[in-house]
Amino acid sequence: MKKLALHWQILLGMVMGVVVALVLNNFSWGPGFIGDWIKPFGTIFINALKLIAVPLILASLIKGVSDLKDISSLSKMGLRTITTYVITTVLAVSIGLLIVNMIQPGSSISEDTRNELVEAYGGEAAMRQEQAAQQKEAGPLQALVDIVPDNIIGASANNKNMLQVIFFAIFFGIGLILIPEKTSKPVKDFFDGFNEVILKMIDLIMLAAPYGVFALLAALVVEAPSADLFAALGMYALSVIIGLILMIGVYLLLVWVFTKKSPKFFLNGMAPAQLLAFSTSSSAATLPVTMERVEEHLGVKKEVTSFVLPIGATINMDGTSLYQAVAAVFIAQAFGMDLSFGTQLGIIATATLASIGSAAVPGAGMVMLVIVLAQAGIPEAGLALIFAVDRPLDMCRTVVNVTGDATVSMMVAKSQGKLGEPHVKNWDDNYEH
Repeated sequence: MKKLALHWQILLGMVMGVVVALVLNNFSWGPGFIGDWIKPFGTIFINALKLIAVPLILASLIKGVSDLKDISSLSKMGLRTITTYVITTVLAVSIGLLIVNMIQPGSSISEDTRNELVEAYGGEAAMRQEQAAQQKEAGPLQALVDIVPDNIIGASANNKNMLQVIFFAIFFGIGLILIPEKTSKPVKDFFDGFNEVILKMIDLIMLAAPYGVFALLAALVVEAPSADLFAALGMYALSVIIGLILMIGVYLLLVWVFTKKSPKFFLNGMAPAQLLAFSTSSSAATLPVTMERVEEHLGVKKEVTSFVLPIGATINMDGTSLYQAVAAVFIAQAFGMDLSFGTQLGIIATATLASIGSAAVPGAGMVMLVIVLAQAGIPEAGLALIFAVDRPLDMCRTVVNVTGDATVSMMVAKSQGKLGEPHVKNWDDNYEH
């Protein structure tokens, strides 16, 4: 019998969690049994995700930055590539925040359900709200001061200090670039191996995802069984999808404005890579096809694709960043938290920087979301609210990640005079022959 794909296992775990909770809820001992014997496995799963967050940031970000050593010989292309990637990521996060604040999917949750959520996770929610209140009273430059740690070990010991870890990782990576290659090679080799180990650990954690989702959903149904919670979840998923569609529209506009290529030309060229991205949920797995389509069908020279696209698969996660912004605000709304403008600006900064360290594999976006939630003072327990629809949304946001990489490669190629005619014509160009 063929083994079920992981996303089907996760969906099955979600359904079973809801069903088991609804059945056991009819018995007086049911809620207690779920709280004592099922919910702890969901907590363990969340803890495993939080456990891997700091090592993932250090490994991926140091590797990603230090791999830009070619920037010394391709400084103009490198600077333009990284700048464009950062701009599109900030734009994606901003679109996500705009959509979620307009639709407000979490606001449709009734006051009773919200009180049940706050009661269930009250200790953590109260602590986060107190920290947010203290941050509001701080000076205008306190956020800038907080980015630079005085002790990296201390910063690494608390997920809410993740921006400090990101700062250190970028600083460390720049240091590796600036020292002689002979000296930096052993350190780079270590972090290359370290990064592979962390990615394998994520694979192992995600194998437990169906059981973690089962436990989380079962506990959620018992603690907040109102139907409006699941209706709000549907509105959340719709908000993410609307944001991702708008982001693809932005890419098509950028391609048309900067390269004078039509949206139809771009979409025809990228369709196979987009479909593969949707099915694998992995920018890294899609990279060979992305490079082939961009070179052969979009006309970008190999010297540009070989530099821009691998960097993009590492640091450009626009779809993931947009989803993180929507998810963070949705969870805050579900808990009745009012995020200030400054806090939402912090979400933009954290989601942008976290996306640079986000591994191009399925499930890494959820680990990065832990970072965004912690930095914004939002209860990480709210992850239970969105696990149910995370896998299909992961497939959708990977399409946006890959599309963004191709867009930036065309823009950089055009600016460098390295955008020519495609080597292979698209199927619609050949249809009449």
